[in-house]
Amino acid sequence: MEETKKKKKVASKILMLIFLVLLIFLTVQGVRCALAVKKARANLLSYGSRTADLSYGKMSYVDKGSGESVILSVHGIFGGYDQGFETCRDFSSDYRIISPSRFGYLGSDVSGNGTPSEQTAAYCELLDKLQIQKVFVLATSAGGSVAIRFALDFPERCKGLILYCSGMPCVEKPEKMPGYSGPPPFLCNDFAMFLMSPLFKPIMGMEPSTIYSMLPVSERKKGAVLDASVTNGDMERNFESYNVESLEVPTLILHAKDDKLADYTKTEKAVPRFPSCTFVSFEDGGHLMAGHTEEVKKAVSDFISNSEKR
Repeated sequence: MEETKKKKKVASKILMLIFLVLLIFLTVQGVRCALAVKKARANLLSYGSRTADLSYGKMSYVDKGSGESVILSVHGIFGGYDQGFETCRDFSSDYRIISPSRFGYLGSDVSGNGTPSEQTAAYCELLDKLQIQKVFVLATSAGGSVAIRFALDFPERCKGLILYCSGMPCVEKPEKMPGYSGPPPFLCNDFAMFLMSPLFKPIMGMEPSTIYSMLPVSERKKGAVLDASVTNGDMERNFESYNVESLEVPTLILHAKDDKLADYTKTEKAVPRFPSCTFVSFEDGGHLMAGHTEEVKKAVSDFISNSEKR
């Protein structure tokens, strides 16, 4: 009997110790997260974003760089005008970069159901306000369907399509339609994503430090949920409307074979569907094509230069 009581006391103390350690851990992480969010909010101010009042609401964007050619940067999930600009920062000395926050991200409202078609119409309205007639559309990740939709719907506004490890159309209509494709809404908050960041490498192939470019998640949640529920599956649900064989503009596709988020095999199969397509693949680099900055820059610069000569 005494032995049983002793075991229960030891077990109780162990559980209490585990609880205290967990409490301390969560408290420390909470403080770290709060400081990181504060720093992220301050960093957003450095981009000098602007806000356009469009027919349906507001769209925030960055307009930087110089040059006759204009790149419209279409960011991925958990992005915004900051992510879009960072993707194109190396090009800002040679080209004008327009980087809007897509629907639901960093100060941008949602029009209608937030479909890729509605997003491209909003882009055209923004370009009209900026008095820009034609652009090169560059997309990463979840922005792929929006960029492809733009090139299909508004070929007169598009000089070329550039896709970075982005979503791709299927070669045939899938039998099973995709459901919700992204982190569940309850995880789309600052603290939850901050706690999960150590798992980014094994799950997504990205460094844990990537979390700092996603903060504040709270200001990107609406857009992330919209991407997961609408944008990411649009090319499958509306397969017939993504007739990329009819594209009138040249395409540059860049992808890393070890990308854990955008399927490289799917990209390989989709490439032949794009007319006038240049495909550049990398053995490594993951979803962000890390370590290939110079190769990517040269490929994009050559593509834009050759397209301008057409």
